Amino acid sequence: MEMGMRKLSSVSAFVFLALISASVATSESELPFMVVHKKASLSSIKSGVQRVFVTIDIYNQGSSSAYDVNLVDNTWNSNLFEIVSGNNSKSWEKLDVGQVLSHSFELQSKTKGLFYGSPAVVTFRVPSKGVLQAYSTPILPLDVLAETIPEKKLDLRLVGRFGPQVSVISIIVTFVYLMVTPSKGSKKKR
Repeated sequence: MEMGMRKLSSVSAFVFLALISASVATSESELPFMVVHKKASLSSIKSGVQRVFVTIDIYNQGSSSAYDVNLVDNTWNSNLFEIVSGNNSKSWEKLDVGQVLSHSFELQSKTKGLFYGSPAVVTFRVPSKGVLQAYSTPILPLDVLAETIPEKKLDLRLVGRFGPQVSVISIIVTFVYLMVTPSKGSKKKR
């Protein structure tokens, strides 16, 4: 009888541990999964002045909502860049499952050179875990105020003016080539 009680207590202890580990695993899988994508693009306004347009998208790909979502992007040194519009930080109350939050701001460059940006930081709160943190994707190096060699581009005026004639001539040349060239199936076998 005592042996049966021991087996029963060890089985119930095992079941209890299994239930605890299942609840822990369930709570771990019920966390927000933040995917943070940071993009930056350069645009020239006038000679010697370039602006950097930064967009950061925050995706919640997890299975629960995130609360008190805070974005901070301290990549942009004030000696190198000046904020023209927007702000490099933003807060939201909540980010539900499957939703996207987006934030943009614009900077103006102060100096010339190659700039490497670090990831933006997103902090958020989950009721069962407290404050968690996620990082954005890094940006590609920006060549600020670079002296670029002008590329030879196809002049659209020429395409508009001579495009139809070039198309007709290429169709005629292709037709003549097909008529003159014998096909492989028409040769007689010896």
